[in-house]
Amino acid sequence: MTNQIALITGASRGLGRNMALHLAKRGIYIIGTYRSGAAEAESLMREIEAQGGKAVMLALDITDTASYQDFSSALSNVLKSDFSRERFDFLVNNAGNGLFSNFIDATEEQFASLVATHLRGPVFLTQKLLPLLEDGGRILNVSSGFLRFTLPGYSVYAAVKAAVEVLTRYMAVELGSRQIRVNAIAPGAIATDFGGGAVRDNKDVNAYVAQGIALGRVGLPDDIGGAVAAILSDDMAWANGTTFDVSGGQLL
Repeated sequence: MTNQIALITGASRGLGRNMALHLAKRGIYIIGTYRSGAAEAESLMREIEAQGGKAVMLALDITDTASYQDFSSALSNVLKSDFSRERFDFLVNNAGNGLFSNFIDATEEQFASLVATHLRGPVFLTQKLLPLLEDGGRILNVSSGFLRFTLPGYSVYAAVKAAVEVLTRYMAVELGSRQIRVNAIAPGAIATDFGGGAVRDNKDVNAYVAQGIALGRVGLPDDIGGAVAAILSDDMAWANGTTFDVSGGQLL
C-alpha cells in the first residue's frame, strides 16, 4: 500500500496520532486534522517525515459544520499541490471528546457536544468529502467498547457511538455502488488522555480495569493504531459494514 493517502480527523494527539504513525510506517501518506493543537500537529508531521513518510496537517473544528466547505477546498488544494492527486483513499473519522457524566446529571449542553463531535461531524464531513474519496476507498468510523459493556458515567457517550455503528452499516450499503468499504472500530480501555487520562495515569484505575480484560492489561495506543492499519489494508478488503472489537477481551 504505497502512495495512498489517509485523512485522519483528530490526528494531532491520542489514538489519532498513533493511527497516523502506523499508517505512515506502511507507506501511506497522511493528511491529519487538528482543532487547537497546532504544535502537536507540527510535531507529528515532523516525526512522520523523519521516518521517510509524508504528512500534511490541516486545521478543522469538527463541530463547526459551516467550515466544511472551506476545509474541503483546502483539502482539494493540498491533494493537488502536495501529492499530485485529485482524491484520497482512506477517511478515518476519529476526532472525538470524552465526557463523563452519570445519566441523571447529563445536561443538554453535554448531549449536544457529544452529538456534534461524534455523530453530526462524521455524517456531514463524510458527506462533504465523498467527491474527493476514491472509488474503492475505505471509511473507518470510531465506535466504543461501551456499546458491548457498560460503565456508569458513559450512557450518553455510548448512545451516540451506537448511532455511529448503525450509520456505518447504512453507509456500507449506500456507498457499495462505488466499492467504498465502511467499517468501524470499537476500542476498549486504552491508556491515553481520554477521560482525563485516568486509565493511563492512575495505577489503581489501571489495575481495576486490567483485571476485567482477558489478556490481563489495559490497551495501549499501538494496539489501536496497528489494528486501524490492518483494517484499512488490502488483507481486510472483504470486510464491510462491520465493527471490530479491539479490547483485548474486555468484560467478556
